[in-house]
Amino acid sequence: MKDYPKQKNVKDITGTKPKMSSTRTILLILGFLSTLAVIALIAVAVTQNQPLPKNIKYGIVLDAGSSHTNLYVYEWPAEKENDTGVVKQVEVCKVEGPGISGYSHATEKAGPSLAQCLQQAEEVIPSAQHKETPVYLGATAGMRLLRLQNESAADKVLSSVGNTLRSAPFNFQGARIISGQEEGAYGWITINYLLGNFKQSGWKKLLLSLKSSSETSGALDLGGASTQITFVSKVSSESPENQLYFRLYGKDYQVYTHSFLCYGKDQALQKKLAMDLQTVENSDLPDPCFHKGYERTINISDFFKSPCTSDMKKQLPFSQLYIKGEGDYQKCRENIQKLFNKSGCPYSRCSFNGIYLPPLQGDFGVSLHSFFNSL
Repeated sequence: MKDYPKQKNVKDITGTKPKMSSTRTILLILGFLSTLAVIALIAVAVTQNQPLPKNIKYGIVLDAGSSHTNLYVYEWPAEKENDTGVVKQVEVCKVEGPGISGYSHATEKAGPSLAQCLQQAEEVIPSAQHKETPVYLGATAGMRLLRLQNESAADKVLSSVGNTLRSAPFNFQGARIISGQEEGAYGWITINYLLGNFKQSGWKKLLLSLKSSSETSGALDLGGASTQITFVSKVSSESPENQLYFRLYGKDYQVYTHSFLCYGKDQALQKKLAMDLQTVENSDLPDPCFHKGYERTINISDFFKSPCTSDMKKQLPFSQLYIKGEGDYQKCRENIQKLFNKSGCPYSRCSFNGIYLPPLQGDFGVSLHSFFNSL
């Protein structure tokens, strides 16, 4: 009987062993989880200190002008600001040879002329992104003139160009002749994008307001076959066909634009010489707009083929015209002014040739790409 309490105590002690084992298990689990948490925190910290992979998109644009073609490669982050991408030019390639309109007599060669620059684009853009990279060609005034002169040849040139671009490893989006309005508008967007006028900080807006009444700059673009003027107009347009609307970085813009076909550098010179030919008496033409010592020979048979000069075609007793420079600024100025008809404006105000022009707004940026590429 005296041993019972001792046995009972033994039973009580042995009964506490499972409780101690369970506590240890819980402590071990908690310790293991704590260790995992520390490892996870360290991993997150290391990851945050490493640069994230860039999500970059690419695009290719071919600017097919009257005298030459340029290929541009652009990149931008996939994430846009106010539905407008932040674009950066990463490559430019000048296509050898004339503009695509220069292949009107050998249309099958227009497309292959782009091959070298397309190969250069392949090397710049990661191969894994070739298939998703859009490529687009826009032809300007040179092709607009060719379409007026020979629509069939213009179609064949575009077909040749399209076949070459489709064979490239990129996502072909089209090759077409853009309108003069589009050309002017794209130039205006480009100038103001490069100047940072679409995304202005508070201090820049203040400085700009002190300098000019306009938040954007106008654009003057002198090409080989046409010249464009584009700017934000604050008055109602009397010529709706010269008015465009854009929404960029969350803001609306009302833009006036007009393209003066035949008033690019090359075609304006042709028009001037065609006017001079109306009064020449022999094949020698002294020209005040060229410097002294300058000489040039022009075949009359080719001179009036352009739509810019065809209405001044004249039968002449000689087949070639010999131009000799005089270097007379005042005479040249008077000669050039004859190209611009300032009479007969059907609107409240005009530029020339009866073309409506609203009051100019703000500063202007000038693009002389055709001029400098011809030097």
